[in-house]
Amino acid sequence: MAAKDPSEAQPAPRQARHVAIIMDGNGRWATNRGWPRLVGHRKGAERVKEIVRCAPDLGIDWLTIYAFSTENWKRSTEEVLGLMSIFARYIEREADRLAAEGVRMRFIGDRRRLDDRLQRLMTGIEARTAQYSRLNLTVAINYGGRDELLRATRALCRDVAEGRIDPAQVTEAAIAAHLDTAGLPDPDLVIRTSGESRTSNFLPWQSAYAEYEFTPTLWPDFTPAELAAILTAFSGRDRRFGGVARG
Repeated sequence: MAAKDPSEAQPAPRQARHVAIIMDGNGRWATNRGWPRLVGHRKGAERVKEIVRCAPDLGIDWLTIYAFSTENWKRSTEEVLGLMSIFARYIEREADRLAAEGVRMRFIGDRRRLDDRLQRLMTGIEARTAQYSRLNLTVAINYGGRDELLRATRALCRDVAEGRIDPAQVTEAAIAAHLDTAGLPDPDLVIRTSGESRTSNFLPWQSAYAEYEFTPTLWPDFTPAELAAILTAFSGRDRRFGGVARG
């Protein structure tokens, strides 16, 4: 019997179809150059465009990015207002391109604290791109994982109190259905830039079994080439989900 080609016995490469990114380091990138922090945030927004553009070619179907956390309100008024302006400008300027490239854009987080104009822009681009699926882009604005779980828990409590569901029906699936990410798959890979090794309240429920990659690169310097290298490294990881390693 002819020897079997070893390559035929190898499992299929593991692919990160849902990548979530904590985009950290914009302010430090600018400060290191003696520039105002908002310059770094503007540069970071340009980097978002580049990563969104390359994501489908790298096999990514879902891309979730952490743009503004519930804790970021502690920053200076100037920086917060500047960030909100950058978000609005991104939506206005990128709407046509995102639609043309088949990108569906959604937002997670508690948008009630955001100004009315930004909320309208968010709702508008969600409706405009709802039909597309080449890439599912989710942007977390005024998002915090604990806040998300608190809101989901309160909604479930109301359902129980009003008799819509029985307490025994409060399952993991029921909780997931009340999260901001309902209908989205859990992340396969979470990347944090800037050298910090913490998750910062980002998708704690959804990322329970995600792989993590912490890179020292500041977000404005994070390139498609580095993303591709991280994805290649991910494909060699053994994701066991509580099981044993494949022999």
